[in-house]
Amino acid sequence: MFVDECTVKLAAGDGGRGCVSFRREKYEPWGGPNGGDGGRGGDVILIGDVNTNNLVDYKFQPHWSAERGEHGQGSDCTGRDGRHCELKMPLGTVVIDLATEKPVAEVVADGQRLVLCKGGNGGWGNRHFKTSTNRAPRRANAGQPGEAGTYRLVLKSIADIGLVGFPNAGKSSLTGRLTQARPKTAAYPFTTLHPQIGVIEYPDEVKGGRRLLLADVPGLIEGAHENRGLGHRFLRHIERCALLVYLIDMAGTDARDPREDYRHLQRELKLYDPALLAKPRLVVANKMDLPESAGWLAKFRRRYRTVDVLEISCATGAGLDRLKKELSKRVARFRAAEKASQGPTA
Repeated sequence: MFVDECTVKLAAGDGGRGCVSFRREKYEPWGGPNGGDGGRGGDVILIGDVNTNNLVDYKFQPHWSAERGEHGQGSDCTGRDGRHCELKMPLGTVVIDLATEKPVAEVVADGQRLVLCKGGNGGWGNRHFKTSTNRAPRRANAGQPGEAGTYRLVLKSIADIGLVGFPNAGKSSLTGRLTQARPKTAAYPFTTLHPQIGVIEYPDEVKGGRRLLLADVPGLIEGAHENRGLGHRFLRHIERCALLVYLIDMAGTDARDPREDYRHLQRELKLYDPALLAKPRLVVANKMDLPESAGWLAKFRRRYRTVDVLEISCATGAGLDRLKKELSKRVARFRAAEKASQGPTA
């Protein structure tokens, strides 16, 4: 089961109470206060985990809390701190505070640790309240409450390449050809029900090899920005991509017009988020092994003269090596431009 959005209630641990205690030993009639402090409550910590790919663990268990701190004890014994509540998150998780509807945290790196809710401090024992005029204080502080809140977790996949297209364009087949992912493929639309993340390997490109992440989004339909079909729920997964690949069924299967498919894809992405059109894109014409594809490709190029089109066939494997090289080149170009725009680091 794939879950990319859910609501959770999180609570850090309360601090333990301080202790009111007095030292009582033989031959020590004026022992004085020796109440220990309470322990600090545990934090709620989000940890980025590259091996976690969705939020299903939090869909059916939405309540999480850290341990409270132990209360202070006599003989100057401080209570034990509460255990932290550590939650593993897939990379790309955005945390939104439902009280303000604003993002408060974002998990983007493996091993990243974010303290979302801080535990309460432990209360002081009565030893802290001893003064020259109050030798036997009978006062101690209660522990402070830990932070708590209700949050919405939204997963936006971190991938280098986003693969978009209409149902039956061959996205799952292409993902299976380029990566080790094995999404379901069939001769009917909407076989992909949730995003698939695959890894494209380039073992000989640089020393140690190189890897690019490919996100296959379920097929879009016209009106996807208005919550029609399946793809609308997953458009967020291409927001972070460096390159968008428009996969077009150039054979005109099911009486489709490839020229209109491209226009509708552009329109749906623009209506969802205009920033998506500013991203680098590559148009890939699939099913070029079919005889009718050549005619449709000629019509497509006459209409979109400035659009670069790369021809492939997932069925025969034609053009896939060239596509892999082109993907690597364009992503590298984007990352270099992105790094240059950020300027030198201190």
